[in-house]
Amino acid sequence: MSKTSHANAQAGAALQARPFAPIVQRLRQAGLRPTRQRLCLARLLFEPGDRHVTAEQLHSEANAARVEVSLATIYNTLHQFTEAGLLREVVIEPGRSYFDTNVTNHHHFFLEEDGALMDIPGEHIALAQLPEPPAGLKVSRVDVVVRVTRGK
Repeated sequence: MSKTSHANAQAGAALQARPFAPIVQRLRQAGLRPTRQRLCLARLLFEPGDRHVTAEQLHSEANAARVEVSLATIYNTLHQFTEAGLLREVVIEPGRSYFDTNVTNHHHFFLEEDGALMDIPGEHIALAQLPEPPAGLKVSRVDVVVRVTRGK
């Protein structure tokens, strides 16, 4: 058995020990086939509760859980979950995105020193007026990121 096959067998055995039914149901309701990799990554993402995670963080967690998966597969899965409505992508700056398991209407504080996101309930931000979108386009969502630093 190859190293990859052995690692995947170990991960599969460890994950089989816990029930997958809620995760399987969540993926199916979103229109996604519950593959082994999706199940493993969904469990890592959703079981701890609402959180913000980068692809690199999820990759490290997967490796720690002995789920051998490439960073490219992590990115693909995160984008599939986002398109299916299971996650929200929060773009902080070009090349720096977080994936949020809380898909309700809310905004974020971004702690610049730590690179951490914290939720702001949607009703705590009030916009007086939105500009008219260009012809043929409509506003799908407004994301507010308030950048904060520690006061000295």
